[in-house]
Amino acid sequence: MSRKRIVIVGGVAGGATCAARARRLDEKAEILVLDRGPYVSFANCGLPYYVGNVIHEESKLLLASPELFHSRFNIEVRTRHEVVAINRYRSTVTARNLETGNTTQEPYDALVLSPGAAPIRPAWPGIDLPGIFTLRSVPDSRDIRAWIESRKPQSAVVVGGGFIGLEMAENLRHRGIAVTLVELAQQVMPPLDMEMAEYARQRLESHGVDVVLGEGVVGFEQGAEGDLIVRTQSGTAFNTDLVVLSIGVRPETQLALDAGLELGDRGGIRVNGRMQTSDPRIWAIGDAVEVRNWITGQSELVPLAGPANRQGRVAADAICGRDTEFRGVQGTAVCGFFGLTAALTGATEKSLRRAGIGDFASVYLHPGHHVGYYPGAKTMHLKLLFRKSDGLVLGAQGVGELGVERRIDVIAQAIQMKATVFDLEEAELCYAPQYGGAKDPVNFTGMIAANAVRGDLELAPWAELRSSSAFLLDVRDPHEFRDGAIHGAVNIPLGELRARMNELPRSREIWVNCQIGQRAYYACRILAQNGFVVRNLSGGYSTYRVLYPDSDL
Repeated sequence: MSRKRIVIVGGVAGGATCAARARRLDEKAEILVLDRGPYVSFANCGLPYYVGNVIHEESKLLLASPELFHSRFNIEVRTRHEVVAINRYRSTVTARNLETGNTTQEPYDALVLSPGAAPIRPAWPGIDLPGIFTLRSVPDSRDIRAWIESRKPQSAVVVGGGFIGLEMAENLRHRGIAVTLVELAQQVMPPLDMEMAEYARQRLESHGVDVVLGEGVVGFEQGAEGDLIVRTQSGTAFNTDLVVLSIGVRPETQLALDAGLELGDRGGIRVNGRMQTSDPRIWAIGDAVEVRNWITGQSELVPLAGPANRQGRVAADAICGRDTEFRGVQGTAVCGFFGLTAALTGATEKSLRRAGIGDFASVYLHPGHHVGYYPGAKTMHLKLLFRKSDGLVLGAQGVGELGVERRIDVIAQAIQMKATVFDLEEAELCYAPQYGGAKDPVNFTGMIAANAVRGDLELAPWAELRSSSAFLLDVRDPHEFRDGAIHGAVNIPLGELRARMNELPRSREIWVNCQIGQRAYYACRILAQNGFVVRNLSGGYSTYRVLYPDSDL
């Protein structure tokens, strides 16, 4: 191997992984990592839990020190060194020591940019008042902890209902602080489809979080008692002792832009499948790059640790001469808060519509995470999206207390392998009473969707429920029907259906629902084989309650 000099700008998930992988492939290379922060490798996903005192020691968040990189990998790491310029013609970077102010010129044969992303901090009036924080680094979490311990706040406003916002809401409540969560969108957890996010909203409110949706913050003021006033677009004012901004991140691209590297349509650094930028001697990875969603084909910014790790490996492989390519992303993610898990993989309904993809359908189901006869079964809520024409699995979302992430992981791998709903139907998964069922929820998602693709079951479009002229049939037991039903539905229990078919119209479509979908499927099969035109409202009344949460029907 020829000796080469690899310079990596930024550590954490992408840069640190790239450095370690490059060393494993090339023992002779000179590898230098320059990071402007105090830590080259830390667990940023653990920061909310350090604020919440679930993780007690800051040292637990620190994964690898410069000394460890040197002793184990023979990699030089310089923290508190910011790269301020790239000279592409001389193949050098200018690095400034943030403690001394001195600068050095560092030559490279291969340059890897892993600058990450910065938390969005809009230029709102009062944004720099004391007590307003973002959370992206260990010092950020340290500052919030210090504020809590010194000021003893009684209330907090979390601005933004994404993953970090929900985790911060939980951890602030864990510290005994009253929390108001303000989100501009009409739902929390914007990556999820709205009806799946409804379960998250309900869980937040059940644990004392005041959730305010469809409300944008416009500024902050200092209160007369030393508190903070959060003002919103509608004119509402929230008095609080602490504000945490979690409204997203912006890719750190200024260094690349100053160097003349191409940016993509979403504002991230444009790279090819080998993670090369428009300069073939410069690679870019992590939160700062645009990558292709391999389901929709669209460019995306995906600030997640998993893709950043994989991109770091791909860049190192490419630099070291291996034939490699980053497949793209499918957005697999999970979030836990107040005992609830929400996870997703692949496309959502709204992302498919944004991409102009119309050949898809969705099914809902609400199974237990293991068999019902074994104590402790918890209901999970699943949504599967698939291509109607051939059953290709496109995406899945799940919410529940137990077992959700396992099912989404299985479907994530199925998407990687370009599996169909027929593959999910046939998947052979672990079974014991305390873990699942002989037909796992993953199998059920495949079975329901496969029935639709085969034509054994027609799916009724929930979006057209209010405008449809279909006859609505509810096949639950009478006591269930009395507890709540879709407006206009007629109740004929499944056990009476065969004897009462004469009560049903043959001149109209019949849309059938039960509580979660299984009895409605049985009813659809009975009616279809008796000449009725029938469709199933997937997921039944349980799905209706989250699709139409404000309905009193």
